Amino acid sequence: MTATVPGSLLIDGIGTLVTNDPEAGEGMLGTINGAAVVIAEGRIAWTGPSPLAPEADARVDADGRCVIPGFVDSHSHIVFAGDRGREFAARMAGRPYEAGGIRTTVAATRAATDAELLGTATRLLREAHAQGTTTVEVKSGYGLSTAEEERCLRVAGRVTDETTFLGAHVVPAEYADDPAGYLDLVTGPMLDACAPHARWIDVFCERGAFDADAARRVLEAGRRAGLGARVHGNQSGPGPGVRVAVEAGAASVDHCTHLDPGDIDALASGSTVATLLPGVDFSTRQPYPPARALLDAGAPVALATDCNPGSCFTSSMAFCIALAVREMHMTPEEALHAATQGGARALRRTDIGHLGIGARADLTLLDAPDPVYLAYRPGVPLVDAVWKDGELVAGGA
Repeated sequence: MTATVPGSLLIDGIGTLVTNDPEAGEGMLGTINGAAVVIAEGRIAWTGPSPLAPEADARVDADGRCVIPGFVDSHSHIVFAGDRGREFAARMAGRPYEAGGIRTTVAATRAATDAELLGTATRLLREAHAQGTTTVEVKSGYGLSTAEEERCLRVAGRVTDETTFLGAHVVPAEYADDPAGYLDLVTGPMLDACAPHARWIDVFCERGAFDADAARRVLEAGRRAGLGARVHGNQSGPGPGVRVAVEAGAASVDHCTHLDPGDIDALASGSTVATLLPGVDFSTRQPYPPARALLDAGAPVALATDCNPGSCFTSSMAFCIALAVREMHMTPEEALHAATQGGARALRRTDIGHLGIGARADLTLLDAPDPVYLAYRPGVPLVDAVWKDGELVAGGA
């Protein structure tokens, strides 16, 4: 690394640098105190003690503040239209959450223009960037017809390269009397239209959505179309979602609120990541997932927001970290790791979620000396600046 590399940036004076690279620093977070990082050509070019840092074309003084990898939000639904605030208010007044509310968003989304859908997704992406998130996975699932699912994925592709086809979200109203016909559509013509715009396929394997046999059929059809597998499972109660995901070799099974010992053993023995969405459980007054049992068993764990208009309308990964620490008995270090490296693993990415040499330069400067402040000061805006691929996307140092 030399000062002649065009566009190189040195961030020094870092109080605590979290690399998530145990070879670069101490502990599971690979922390370096009194550190610096050099960015060149959108990648991490150097990390180490600040006095040893090479020169660069530009410099930012962190002034003792903390730098962490950008959050990886591996579960969101930000392509939608409409509002479900009254549904939230009703839940807070005692009405239980039911997945049927998804159909309200489907109607609004179908009625929206492309520009309106893109406007909402772009606004929420900016909101996520401002809170330290640099990678966002975005699902379809609010179109539930061939043309509308394809449209939602085209819009999603304008804001992220992590797009997921979720035609198997719920059965739409027009197929209420013919769920088998809708399954044929999802695994046939709809998949054919949507696969070119998606990296992943997902299925809501849950009471009121799709059973285990239907979920297996969806995932197998997606595999044949070249899509990776993801599953919504075990949200509203015990169910087969985790086992289906592990059997299919899915990258992630998301929610995992209701797990039995067999589910935990299956996750610990496989490669499927348990992606926990504590914002949903906060917003629906459900129990929180058994994160401590998963971690103690050695299961891989991620945290994500599930940002959507119904069951969890938050884009804040820091909020999810605070919930994970307070309500799910994760340590602050475990929660930060799950929100960065864990999310990357849930997307099967090795170029994000850490600040090892050669990783994408996705990093966040916090107005705090230590990452524990993410849980220690919940609800406080701590993000000073965010870089994605080496470009400043939020804040300013």
